[in-house]
Amino acid sequence: MLEGDLEQRILDRVRKIPAFDKFGLQVLELSPGLCEAKMPRDKDFDGIFESFHGGLLMAVADTIACFAIMTHTGPDERMATTDMSIRFLAPCMTDVRAVARVIKLGRSLCPVHVDLYDLNNRLVAVAEVCYMRVS
Repeated sequence: MLEGDLEQRILDRVRKIPAFDKFGLQVLELSPGLCEAKMPRDKDFDGIFESFHGGLLMAVADTIACFAIMTHTGPDERMATTDMSIRFLAPCMTDVRAVARVIKLGRSLCPVHVDLYDLNNRLVAVAEVCYMRVS
């Protein structure tokens, strides 16, 4: 559980991100070093083989990794993605649920691990995202 009004401040901040609405993201949980979120599958944006587009799965991983870091830094610290990788394990044919866990909150770099699941709780991808703190 996050202290004070930190959860509400993070949610207020992320709702101002245009992609949050466009993606239809829903934050399911925020706790220290963790963010769990869900994104609906929109078949209009499927990949070539009629499954959740891999680029959108990467965008979800990148986005919620930042939210997980915010549980430590607060919503006002500036940060930017430095690099990320994703390994696709299975096609995602449903909405996606993603769980981001901060690996280390460094002075400048913050690596985050993200697991992405379909609605049958099947692991469809794993990602690592690294953010740089630029404040």
